[in-house]
Amino acid sequence: MTIQGKRGRPSRRIRLEEIAARCGVSVSTASRALSGVGGVRDELRTTIIEAAKSMNYAIPASVAGRKVILAASSVAMVDSARNQFTYHVLDGLNERARMLGVELVTRPVATPEEETALLRESECDDSVAGCLFLTLDDDDVLTRAAGFSKPIVLVNGDDPSMRHSSVTPCNRSAAMLAAQHLIGLGHHRVLFLMRRGRRTIERRYEGWRDALIAGGVADFEDLVIEVQDWLPELASKAVKERIATRGLDFTAVLTAGDSLAFGVIAGIQEAGYSVPGDVSVVGMDDLPLAAFCNPPLTAMHIPMHEIGSAALSLLLDDMAHSVLPPRRVELACYLVERQSTAPARVGVGRHQPAP
Repeated sequence: MTIQGKRGRPSRRIRLEEIAARCGVSVSTASRALSGVGGVRDELRTTIIEAAKSMNYAIPASVAGRKVILAASSVAMVDSARNQFTYHVLDGLNERARMLGVELVTRPVATPEEETALLRESECDDSVAGCLFLTLDDDDVLTRAAGFSKPIVLVNGDDPSMRHSSVTPCNRSAAMLAAQHLIGLGHHRVLFLMRRGRRTIERRYEGWRDALIAGGVADFEDLVIEVQDWLPELASKAVKERIATRGLDFTAVLTAGDSLAFGVIAGIQEAGYSVPGDVSVVGMDDLPLAAFCNPPLTAMHIPMHEIGSAALSLLLDDMAHSVLPPRRVELACYLVERQSTAPARVGVGRHQPAP
């Protein structure tokens, strides 16, 4: 979907929104017209197709009567006690599907056997145009998807071998920016609290580590706390145990997700310290609840809604351009400053005993 510049070289990529603007129609109408979906007058469809051709827009393969499968593991689905991240990703995905007139079919997969069965069914079903995978074990999916001929896009995951396209936030740089914000406030003993298991979370660990190394912190491994789940109460327990056994030997905490940050704030307060007076706390997600906890949480804003939207667009792009190589799309994140962070206090973070 490019236009030709001077001497026949490709220049700027033409977007569907530009086709819609040229024809004075909505993006969803332009999409339906170009993909063969019903609901568009023949005369208008012809006008839109001719405009697309004149602008060198590659008309996508028809999705009329076809569907996109969203395979979502039960663990990745919404669990408000842990995290609402998935809810917002799914919301963006469904909104984009409605706008483009795409039939999106959600299929829960709880076991590896169900993933295998889904792939086999989708391979043999001509009505299936491609698959989106929203799971917590990308490597397992990638192994089972070997040889699958239809487009696959990993949602909030990535393929290190680049066999399939994927969409994620810029996890590593986002965590680095969050840690740099704390270092800029004078914090050098910055704990990182995480739940291991996903490559996306490892990228956040790496970003925190990058910032500490650049800030001259050598013993950063001593600052990592791991929990077994995303439950706030586990984070609260972990930080209280740290304080009970080692004193307040840190001045800030960066967590791999907001749900852990909520627990950290509670644990610090229950241990007799204040946030941000004694300890600053930063989360990663910027869930709606972040603005309403006490104190309101400073957090890296992850574009959850846009992850879902971009994943579907990427899949449709793969359907339209079979010659395109797999791509990894990373969406930019930004810091939202609230009241859970403040400049480091002199003398805090020196292995003081708990009161």
